[in-house]
Amino acid sequence: MSEALVELLRGIVDYAGLFPPASLDLTSAVRNYDAYRRGPRAWVLGRFVVPASRAGEVPADFPLSTIAPDKSREHAGEVEYIEIPVTADPAGMSARAKIRTGGLTADAYPSAEALAGFLHRAAAARVPFKATAGLHHPLPAPPMHGFVNVFLAAGLVWHGAGSSDALATLRETAFRFGADAEWGAYRLTAEQIRAARAEFAIGFGSCSFEEPIADLEALGWL
Repeated sequence: MSEALVELLRGIVDYAGLFPPASLDLTSAVRNYDAYRRGPRAWVLGRFVVPASRAGEVPADFPLSTIAPDKSREHAGEVEYIEIPVTADPAGMSARAKIRTGGLTADAYPSAEALAGFLHRAAAARVPFKATAGLHHPLPAPPMHGFVNVFLAAGLVWHGAGSSDALATLRETAFRFGADAEWGAYRLTAEQIRAARAEFAIGFGSCSFEEPIADLEALGWL
């Protein structure tokens, strides 16, 4: 398997099966997460996302990401995320940023221009982020953004590229993965991707783990 793709996908999906549109009951979501973490794609799986009020009902060995009652804050262990609009400037934040990349209606999805602008501002401010909502597919399926696009665009700006480069990447559909990731005139090494994922583009929450995996397999990337 491509080294660059492994670094891109490692631990990238926080499982949020309790939340819309899946809205599973806790027993079903726990059962799913336990199966995923024992399965062949466990290395792509991140944390189990749960309302803070119900964290005590989850198996003690699950790595958790807990959501505050007003949903504005999320804690992943000792790390705090504060949700902000993609149009905001994260400079000066004391916590990490959390952004919404979609929702239940078409107007909940930010434009590619707005998302590229956020990625560039966050990279310039050295503020790590995670995304939530709408990133179900590796490649764009308008109005949905592709999570491969978002995280490679984040990798570019983390290593000094501009917002126009991020925008071009968000619109790309032809990626090549080997020792490096390549698309158009762009290239990121596996080490560059690893650094961006560890220090900047932390991951994304999804109510489905199976859907992203199935799409990656259909593309022949997994």
